[in-house]
Amino acid sequence: MKEIKEHRKDSKARKGQAILGAPSCRAEGDQIVFRVHKGVKTFALSKKNNLIVTGGMDRIVRLWNPYMPGRPTGMLRSHMAPIFYVYISEEDKIFSMSKDNTIKIWDIEDQTCLFTACSKNNGIKGEINACHYIPGSRSLCVATDALAVFHLRLRLPPDPYLVTSHKEPVLCCKFNKLFRHVVSCSERSVVKVWDFESGKHLFEFGNAHDGFAITCLTFDPSGRRLITGGRDGCLKIWNYNNGHCLYTLKREDKSNEVCDCTYVEVNRNKYIIGVGWDRRINMFYDSPDNFHHFQKPQAHWQDDINRGHKEDILCIAQCPPTLLATSSYDGEIIVWNMLSGHICHKFCTPVPAASTALDASVTQLIFLKTRAVKFESTVASLISNGPQGRIHAIQSVFQPRSNSRKELKHVSILFLLLLNISAHVIHSFPYRLSVLLESVRCGSTYSKFYTSDEDGFVYVYDIKDYALQESKEEAPTYVNHWRAHLKLILSLEVIDEDSILLSSSIDRTVRLWSLDGEYIGTFGQAEPWETFTRSSWKHPMVPYEILIDPQSMPIHPVLEGESSAVQISDQDKTVSEASTAEYGSLHIITPQTSIGGSYNNSVG
Repeated sequence: MKEIKEHRKDSKARKGQAILGAPSCRAEGDQIVFRVHKGVKTFALSKKNNLIVTGGMDRIVRLWNPYMPGRPTGMLRSHMAPIFYVYISEEDKIFSMSKDNTIKIWDIEDQTCLFTACSKNNGIKGEINACHYIPGSRSLCVATDALAVFHLRLRLPPDPYLVTSHKEPVLCCKFNKLFRHVVSCSERSVVKVWDFESGKHLFEFGNAHDGFAITCLTFDPSGRRLITGGRDGCLKIWNYNNGHCLYTLKREDKSNEVCDCTYVEVNRNKYIIGVGWDRRINMFYDSPDNFHHFQKPQAHWQDDINRGHKEDILCIAQCPPTLLATSSYDGEIIVWNMLSGHICHKFCTPVPAASTALDASVTQLIFLKTRAVKFESTVASLISNGPQGRIHAIQSVFQPRSNSRKELKHVSILFLLLLNISAHVIHSFPYRLSVLLESVRCGSTYSKFYTSDEDGFVYVYDIKDYALQESKEEAPTYVNHWRAHLKLILSLEVIDEDSILLSSSIDRTVRLWSLDGEYIGTFGQAEPWETFTRSSWKHPMVPYEILIDPQSMPIHPVLEGESSAVQISDQDKTVSEASTAEYGSLHIITPQTSIGGSYNNSVG
């Protein structure tokens, strides 16, 4: 600017005309150049952390030291579209937003993704026009077709007595019978392998799905290969003992989230099936002669294309040799014939008329295989969860398919037995129950039924003689219940040979229990256990966070407002008098010291 002013004053050179002169280039020592492939679309500077963050078309968030432009100090990969906005907050967190309306929060120190909100979850629609972070209210404002505001909520510092299996929510876990391992997968794309018999941590590998959450897992029949599905739209086959990825299974045209997967064998042909947000059944042929790392799915069934699910598929279950069941977000359950690819039956989960806006999604399906092999239409052979804490036992799975769509719908509802647990059974429990029943599991004999809710409670029912024929709506016999986790339980598995229940939750823990609810331990604790030695179990202790949580306390009628303190006192007095009349009186012997130093026993 100095040169420009002097240039203007030079009347001889410009003859009194105020013409701007071009400034000279800065010297090399007066500037620092950061070279980024495909350019920079947005950047942020933090003086506190001496940090520059950039984002651009290559979908990578780069961290730079302002005085070291040669290479970035960190590269954060997880976005699937060009990055539109970055910001460094006072809490040492990086906010980034991409063109596909996905918001991510990163930790500067660990350089890991703490939170992801995709467009389907955050509800942002339309093209992004502007973003702005408000430090005072810890809010991120996003302007598209409408203005959206997202508030940041920070977690409390971890309790020193709290034992966790992962640093982030555990979305799935499974027991491997061959190696007797437990494999758990987390929201941060971390796979951990635990020793089942001692609880020791054996091995782990991260970034399994490029930073995306792992939503489901299964094993091949040999138990030597692990199959995982994630929010990146991929299924991956692993040698999980060393973390080597053998194959990647994915559709070329789409990268929708995979919600569930299973391994099936049909006519000596082996397939890996994945379902998710693309609303299709993707079957990948598993052949030992295939040497290509990337594999495409087989051609879709015609019934799947023309008459399949209209909403996201959330769950899949197999009943050998030929039946396959899938459930979707709108509550529809479809039973398929894997030989022909045709639909056998469609079942619609009923939603109460007064709750039209209620989430009707079905996230869990189980075939009762010992009943299914009998091929009897009156026997309930398929169980699913549903809205308002209900469990549905479905009959007529093996009846011939009806040609009439109206008649099929009638048959579906006719043979849908509603086990209205929330209305008939749970209200008699002295504990609270939320309206969502998430995980459902049965043992191999299918005599006991295990289900869990979003508050971490596990409930056990006896279904040995339940729904063996057409009957009225009634709940099965209640056996037991206990609180296993603080938050939503996403995975339950009954290990029959050891009479042990495996559970995992979004509270970041994976735990073992006896089938009667005795606490064995949490994977990740310092003290090992022996599953066959009861003295090494944590029982009669319970997890620390469950012990101190107010929701674990029994409900008292006075606190609930159902009765007054006088009524409760009268009831206790009546019970006490009845006990005295039936069993006699109880005397307490209290030792007292006399003056002479000897003890005189008095009866109180």
